[in-house]
Amino acid sequence: VQLQASGGGLVQAGGSLRLSCSASGATFSNYVVGWFRQAPGKEREFVGAMGWRGSSAFYGDSVKGRFTVSRDNAKNTVYLQMNSLKPEDTAVYYCAADRNWRGTDYVRDGMEHWGKGTLVTVSS
Repeated sequence: VQLQASGGGLVQAGGSLRLSCSASGATFSNYVVGWFRQAPGKEREFVGAMGWRGSSAFYGDSVKGRFTVSRDNAKNTVYLQMNSLKPEDTAVYYCAADRNWRGTDYVRDGMEHWGKGTLVTVSS
């Protein structure tokens, strides 16, 4: 599966932004989807993941309650709605996909397939 993220940009602290990730090359509904981010000089961080039909989702502690992952299998697209943004949310955001549900192992291991990132900058 090929993934392409979009929707990044510059936003003020407290604002909102929605990222999109389009998938191609495979049956999208067969994949768990997720978002990760990497800030300059920092390690990759897990943001959130969602199961095949959108019934299961979990989030990293730093974004819980502010970010929401959703998916539209008919459009082969996964979204990341980001609210109450903070300067520390500034990072390159990557969408990812995996054929298997591995739960919290994603935090450590990431996923099988990765898209190119999109930069989100939150100004104070």
